[in-house]
Amino acid sequence: MRTVSLDELGRFFASLPGSPRVVFSGNMALPWEALRALDAARETYTVHALNAPAGLPDREGVTAETCFVGPGMRRHRGLSYVPSRLSLVPVLLQRRLPPDVVVLHCAPPRDGLLSLGVEVNVLPAAIEACRARSGRVVAVVNDRMPYTYGDAQVPVEAVDLAVEVSGPLPTHAPTAPDEASRVIGDRVAERVPDGATLQAGIGAVPDATLAALTGRCGLRVWTEMFSDGVLALDRVGALDPDHPLTASFLFGSQELYDWLDGNHRVRMMRTEHTNDPGLIAQQRAMTSVNTALEVDLFGQANASRIDARIHSGFGGQTDFVVGALHSPGGQAFIALRSWHPKADVSTVVPLLDEPVTSFQQSAVVTEHGVAELFGYDQRAQARHLIEDAAHPRVRDELWEEAAHLGLA
Repeated sequence: MRTVSLDELGRFFASLPGSPRVVFSGNMALPWEALRALDAARETYTVHALNAPAGLPDREGVTAETCFVGPGMRRHRGLSYVPSRLSLVPVLLQRRLPPDVVVLHCAPPRDGLLSLGVEVNVLPAAIEACRARSGRVVAVVNDRMPYTYGDAQVPVEAVDLAVEVSGPLPTHAPTAPDEASRVIGDRVAERVPDGATLQAGIGAVPDATLAALTGRCGLRVWTEMFSDGVLALDRVGALDPDHPLTASFLFGSQELYDWLDGNHRVRMMRTEHTNDPGLIAQQRAMTSVNTALEVDLFGQANASRIDARIHSGFGGQTDFVVGALHSPGGQAFIALRSWHPKADVSTVVPLLDEPVTSFQQSAVVTEHGVAELFGYDQRAQARHLIEDAAHPRVRDELWEEAAHLGLA
């Protein structure tokens, strides 16, 4: 690993042939210094990142490639969305989207090993795919990045160039959930037994669900990401103290990052591990909590598109729904408000107009109740969705549509 200046890094980017594909640490670990150096050095390039935050260069010559669209790419003029379950993105990087360069955001080395900190995800696979074609690996080494273990650790010999920086990571301050989210969280939490294994992401409903589980004991965590809600469970002793917390990326408060730094209880693992449905299925009473933009009377969920425009992607929803349902005692919930406050429409619709993200969940949970789905025939599923999950003001209309669809 050779330490260079940002100017030297820019000259390296300028020397790359053609229009290179550069894979970056995504989510809230994107190393902005390196991205700015790349953009200043080249007329054309492809930046590949998962759930990229706002601020990506958006100009002619820049292709924004991703399998999960974040705020930084949602309306990008050069967006190239490649649909994929998160567990299969590493396969794409090896076979269809081979990187020329991988840019990591790392914690300084300890005992000869850098750490990917809060963002492991698809990066180990990207490094391997890049090395297989004689590409280059760049590390932005930040002394403010928490040092994590597991697949997060990268030998310094695996890195060609390093740039040293010092700056805080983006944070997300926990907020009190609104009333609807709190009710939904309480309903989901009622279904979670002691000793269950949890998958829940970031957002009002997952936060409310975790907040309602502080009275449980022996809980485990196996998830693609977690935030401060897990830290709160740890504080009150609700987690199994003898079992590691497994995740692939994190985002939260500075307090969460301080707790994470050097914490051997947390195993940051590559996506092929955390999102493997077979491994998910082996977890004790695996309980998956996801959300959606809308669900229909056939129990199908759309969590990806709005008005035919890609909003996010498959992510890990399908991976965890399938894995959880194969787990002994496992459950998979779709939790959402019954009414979309901004669009002023029902989130329970007769039939999806958008592509399906997932289906065959255990239940759909809203502030109005729990619609049981798994194991019921299609008419019973529709009845449960209308009577137990939909907003009362649209139930009559949904019954009319259900009749046209042969569900009533």
